[in-house]
Amino acid sequence: MGYVARRNHFCTMSSLERHWYAGDSTGIRSWVLAAAVALIVTQAMIRMSWLDVTESVYLSEPLPIAGSIIGGLMFGFGMALVGTCGFGALIRLGGGSLRAFVVLGAMAVSALAASRGIIGHIREAAFDPLSIDLASAGGQSIGALATALTGVDLNLAIAIVIGAALLFWSLKDASFREDHGKVFAGLVIGLCIAAGWFITASFSETLFEPVQMEAGSFVAPLSDTMMQIVTVTRELPDYGVGLVVGVLAGAAFAAWRADDVRWEACDDARELGRHLLGAFLMGTGGIFALGCTIGQGVSAVSVMAISAPIVMVSIVIGARIGLGVIVEGSAFGFLFGHRSSPAE
Repeated sequence: MGYVARRNHFCTMSSLERHWYAGDSTGIRSWVLAAAVALIVTQAMIRMSWLDVTESVYLSEPLPIAGSIIGGLMFGFGMALVGTCGFGALIRLGGGSLRAFVVLGAMAVSALAASRGIIGHIREAAFDPLSIDLASAGGQSIGALATALTGVDLNLAIAIVIGAALLFWSLKDASFREDHGKVFAGLVIGLCIAAGWFITASFSETLFEPVQMEAGSFVAPLSDTMMQIVTVTRELPDYGVGLVVGVLAGAAFAAWRADDVRWEACDDARELGRHLLGAFLMGTGGIFALGCTIGQGVSAVSVMAISAPIVMVSIVIGARIGLGVIVEGSAFGFLFGHRSSPAE
């Protein structure tokens, strides 16, 4: 994932910015293709009884509806302030970006505070009571909800419809189909996410200790990685930690091969402050929303979690408001016209 993303400039925030300001949707289509591939392969493995994802965080009750919306807005706004998400920051760090190092450190600390620290207590008091338990309605999978509503097993049919729709939209653009690098990146990242489900499912059946079912996310695993580095946890690093390290290593290898390694730092204190605030919002919002642009945008989509569209719409709105503040000078400047800005 790290190597391919670095080589082909796979970045959600950059893709959204280029779509809004340059009319270039190839980046977004690559991201949607990754989600489609992950969904199709994951659902195929589920139908073949190769894995069971019902215990994954995206399908575990209850659904944090308030956290999904507020957290998504926070994450999207923070992503606009930084110019990328946690996954993108790892890719940039692989090329020597010290700004990305600062962002990842701040994200890890804020994610830790939101999951186990003082912000976590605020989350439990303010947002958790607003969660919705969908167990009686069939569960948090879109397929399970439709099945419970109709009394007919619609899981396969809905997976085919959603997968086909995502594939059609991503591949219908001729310019995207001709951009082989973007197509390849979407395919590889989607396959890697599906592979994550298979790997963790296999470990959960063979190891004598609990294994968290996961495929790919870059918020909570950042805090887990930091804890593994700075303290003795007496626990083996989990899959998420390995994914963080692997993505960074892959991005570094790609940057080295392309002779694209150079040290980069913030220009001034104002830029540093913007990056720190954005990182705090992404780390906190990512925990509230149970994922990021990869976690909810690809991994959760692959299991047809109802949280995926809720969080992703919130992230996109947050990112658009953030760009409105930065580019148009107003949180809602995009509603009243905007001036062009080069994508990061």
